[in-house]
Amino acid sequence: MTQQAIDGRWKCVSSERFDDYMAAVGVPIFVRMIAANVQVTLVIKVDGNRYQCRQESAFNTTELNFTLDEEFVETTPDGRKFNTTCTLEDGKVVQRQKAINPSDKDSTITRFIENDRLVTILECGEVNARREYERQSE
Repeated sequence: MTQQAIDGRWKCVSSERFDDYMAAVGVPIFVRMIAANVQVTLVIKVDGNRYQCRQESAFNTTELNFTLDEEFVETTPDGRKFNTTCTLEDGKVVQRQKAINPSDKDSTITRFIENDRLVTILECGEVNARREYERQSE
């Protein structure tokens, strides 16, 4: 996958074990209930090693901006903070979240293209979730 292949607008069409993942990383139950029932669209723009990732839903819109291989402090949509580094490995964008607060848990989020879909694998401990997105016209 080229970096630009991930560039575009993506609508979530499939989600497996996402609630399990959110529970594993410590997302509060009321936020999980909303997240489980809201339609999500990702808008990803790639400019060299810089990525702009916007997640849009009726509930809220969040944005994650990063440069590959540069650590930054990430604040998740539910307010947790992580030291995060994103890398490009074997054509996949790998986002490693390292907990700052001892009560939080490390997590890895991997994004890649498979069968013309954007696939997101979310991992925390033994829990793995998978979400798939279809490309939408701009």
